[in-house]
Amino acid sequence: MMVVQKYGGSSVADIERIKNVAARIEKRVKNGDKLIVVVSAMGKTTNELIALAGKISSQPSPRELDMLLATGEQVSAALLSIALMELGVRSISYNAFQLNINTFGEFSNARIADINLNKIYSELEARDVLVVTGFQGINPEGDLTTLGRGGSDTSAVAIAAKACVPCEIYSDVAGIYTCDPKVHEKARKLEYITYDDMLELAALGAKVLHSRSVEIAKKYNVELICLSSFSEEGGTRVVAKLPEWLEQPVVTGATIDTNQLKVTVNYLPGDTDILSRIFNAVAKASFNVDMISVVNENGHSHLTFTVLSANPAAIRRTIESVLKDIDGWELTLDDNVAKVSTVGVGMRSSAGVAARFFSSLQKAGVRIIATTTSEIKISVLVPRTDASKALRVLLDEFDL
Repeated sequence: MMVVQKYGGSSVADIERIKNVAARIEKRVKNGDKLIVVVSAMGKTTNELIALAGKISSQPSPRELDMLLATGEQVSAALLSIALMELGVRSISYNAFQLNINTFGEFSNARIADINLNKIYSELEARDVLVVTGFQGINPEGDLTTLGRGGSDTSAVAIAAKACVPCEIYSDVAGIYTCDPKVHEKARKLEYITYDDMLELAALGAKVLHSRSVEIAKKYNVELICLSSFSEEGGTRVVAKLPEWLEQPVVTGATIDTNQLKVTVNYLPGDTDILSRIFNAVAKASFNVDMISVVNENGHSHLTFTVLSANPAAIRRTIESVLKDIDGWELTLDDNVAKVSTVGVGMRSSAGVAARFFSSLQKAGVRIIATTTSEIKISVLVPRTDASKALRVLLDEFDL
């Protein structure tokens, strides 16, 4: 059986962990499996490489930065292949250039266009394991490109989708939990989760899987399972629909996202043109808008929205540039906020979920600043000091 495995940075953080991964792979090979193993860079290597570039330039060339960052995965791929050979496993490592992993789009956030499997298939005829660098590809000009945050997950699931084989994602946790077990000690591990729920949780900050990898898995119905590289504990399967024997929960999981900057602009002229101009400018400046609230009062509009990973000074300049010819408005920025969310496909068919959500927060004295919802998600913006309390209340309310 052919299987794609992916090992994250924590799984290959040092030589002992690389040897541990090699031993795990050896067991699978002895059971008769052929493995395509996708690896991330060791530990914090990517961050260290970015810091090195920063010591030379405050704005390094995107092309050269991708050239630099792509070396991290090549180191871990080669070391893992060497470790496998020491165990007598027939192994070879390859980078994206050698395997024709073709990408398009901008540097540091490229997307996979196609993968040529001929080399993979021919190598696995003579070998048991092919170790592949994750996070990277080659654009039409022949330049190395990186796939952005969670890129190794994307590489692994894309290869599995192309080859029509299962994909196993290994990290330092034993699966997908109702919330981050590092945040709440009573978080419960899920045996199954739907693609839709996982997409929402990933987009809301859950770190086990990146949303782009889940999108690919859903589109091509990839058999996906999340496991720990440090234990033999059973993991979590990501599926199109839950098994019929399993009772569908109303709420599947909850998250906290502290990567939020709240922007409030009061006393704007009460017309949609101003709002349109503000959001066009914000988009042009590449800020990622998340939550939005508009209140109209006495001919004025009061706008509140949040942006992700934002530099307060930069967002201030952007807003001021739009409103420079308008009088009377007030701008405030606040990064002492967090977004707390619950997710569950069961919300579609269950009445009263919103009432339970807001009632439980009200009873706990949590102040709600803004709200956004979808069919399977409720998110609220709260003061950062209330975020942990809000999460615990919701975990208790929905038995997570």
